[in-house]
Amino acid sequence: CAVIFTRIATKDLHKPISILFCNLAFSDLFTSFSGFWISMLFITNPDITIFGSKDMLAPYAFYTMSILSTVYNLVSIGIERYLAVAESMRTRFRVARNHSIAAVLINWVLAFFLGCLPLMGWNCLSMEKNLSVLYSPFCVDYLIFITVPNVVVAFLIPLFTYLRIIIILRKRKLRMKACGQATGTYKSAEIQVARTSIFIWLLALISYAPVFTGVIFDAINKQCHIDLYPGVYIFRNCTAMLITMNCLGNPIIYTLKAKTLGAKLKALKRLFTAHVRACTL
Repeated sequence: CAVIFTRIATKDLHKPISILFCNLAFSDLFTSFSGFWISMLFITNPDITIFGSKDMLAPYAFYTMSILSTVYNLVSIGIERYLAVAESMRTRFRVARNHSIAAVLINWVLAFFLGCLPLMGWNCLSMEKNLSVLYSPFCVDYLIFITVPNVVVAFLIPLFTYLRIIIILRKRKLRMKACGQATGTYKSAEIQVARTSIFIWLLALISYAPVFTGVIFDAINKQCHIDLYPGVYIFRNCTAMLITMNCLGNPIIYTLKAKTLGAKLKALKRLFTAHVRACTL
């Protein structure tokens, strides 16, 4: 919310990457609200979150949609950063606001379509065959169809983009060093990108690897719900907590660490504090 409000309140943060940052914050917020919806259903009626019910279709669909949107936004940010660095010395292409807006729309359309497939009929409400144990009434084949390709996309594309950024910065630094120019700026940029890449990979690995493990377990599991209670469902709840932690970590890594956005956030805080003091007086 702090990232979104800061983005809306400041009119000079209209760069393409800022649009992607704001959309990532909105996706994380959507994921948190969807997880809160599922948590309330678990508190009020735990059985439907274990044995499955028609009431769980919509919450799980929105949860899936928000997670997919977050993943696609992370990939879009990596691609935008790569294009910004790789094409910075060329004039034939620039990442513009229209490109970021188009990427945001494509991300949401794709996430909405894939997330709503269970609401369109791809679910196991009417049959007990191929039923997911962890996420009833989803089907196991739907979870595999959603999870495996997106895990590949979420890990391989950022790996390529951030490694390419580091390689490009290193080559330019060596080229500048050979010409006798100062390389302090490029060295600082290289270190910053490397640190950000490590944080991205650690956060993504910790957050999404358990979910992927749970889907694989769902695919090979032959036991019923009662035999797996409560250990497997505790594991499922832990995976949901890790996804929520990812929603908390993304703004810190991508946005709140940015000096421009951080300065704007502090300026808004000082303005709000001054307004409260004036009202008090």
